[in-house]
Amino acid sequence: MAPDSPEPNEIYQTATMEALLDGVYDGDVAIRELLTHGDFGLGTFNGLDGEMLMLDSVCYQLRSDGSATEAGPDELVPFAVVTRFRPQHTVEVTEESDRAAVTRLVDASVGSDNLMVAVRISGEFASVRTRTVSKQTTPYPPFTEATRNQGEVTMADVSGTLGGFRMPQWVQGISVAGYHAHFIDADRVRGGHALDYRLLCGTVEIGVCADLHLSLPRTPQFEAAHLSDDDADGQIRRTEGQ
Repeated sequence: MAPDSPEPNEIYQTATMEALLDGVYDGDVAIRELLTHGDFGLGTFNGLDGEMLMLDSVCYQLRSDGSATEAGPDELVPFAVVTRFRPQHTVEVTEESDRAAVTRLVDASVGSDNLMVAVRISGEFASVRTRTVSKQTTPYPPFTEATRNQGEVTMADVSGTLGGFRMPQWVQGISVAGYHAHFIDADRVRGGHALDYRLLCGTVEIGVCADLHLSLPRTPQFEAAHLSDDDADGQIRRTEGQ
């Protein structure tokens, strides 16, 4: 484990997870604007047209058929979380580890459960199980319905990168508490929302984030949304596969 940068990172987020739960799937922030706030992150696209993964200032669109393509700069997003990725800890994994073992390594490196953490895992995977939301049409259904019958894909013996965040419980509803990561293979042609994985060997980079910049959409849909659901925690856990 080696410290790389003493400076904490800032997270920029557009909209809230509760807005997605309420079916607010159209936002007003473009990819080109997100790239002014970070070079790493995740989210989704307007109409839930696939998952978003940003790595090294390139934004990928991961669609429901398992494919991955580079997103256009004018594509809009209803929800995204990005940061300028500057890892403070690096952990080399040299033996096969499941998802739980890898997350324990991250937790041990960070120490506190109350901090926001950006996590990038690059390496060789025995398997990665993903799912990706399908594009929705208006009138939009609630997020729990939109994700109920989503397709799953399992990739075996694949090289690639997982990128995402470990967020504290106090942020649930604003964002997604716990671990939330998207995967893309080394050729940048396949990927999706990571449900489970087994890492054979690789590098885990960890960046603690001390600041959260929340930008709310100025759209009629967001302003009219019902954002005080008492079951937000349970709904988020179900839709995220937690």
